[in-house]
Amino acid sequence: MLTRLSLEEAEILKERALIFLKNAEYLIEQGYNDIGAFNMEQYCQLMAKYKLLLNVGAYPRTHSLTALLEELSKISTRVADFLRDGGNVIYVTKIEDAYIGSRYLARRYGAVEVNEMLRFVKGVCRDVIEGI
Repeated sequence: MLTRLSLEEAEILKERALIFLKNAEYLIEQGYNDIGAFNMEQYCQLMAKYKLLLNVGAYPRTHSLTALLEELSKISTRVADFLRDGGNVIYVTKIEDAYIGSRYLARRYGAVEVNEMLRFVKGVCRDVIEGI
């Protein structure tokens, strides 16, 4: 059972996740693809942590989107099915790589690449994660 403090933390995670997604859209529209990619990753990561906190009461202290989704797959067949699709896994790892690549490496994200990532996050990933 979640405590009041846990529920408050969960709501903060959700709120921040949604802001990161809106920010990603804005940044990409402005041509700031690198930081937009980072913001997409943050949306996915925080939303996964939010869902784990609500459903399990805790989440692993990791920044790995793959690890978080694997944890979610233990409680959701929808996520498990999602992770069995190789195309989804490739997108997830690409988004996960944005956490490091857009922050610490001299990695540039092109418009086509980042718009495909955004399409996936908004169309597929959001549906799967928020649907739990």
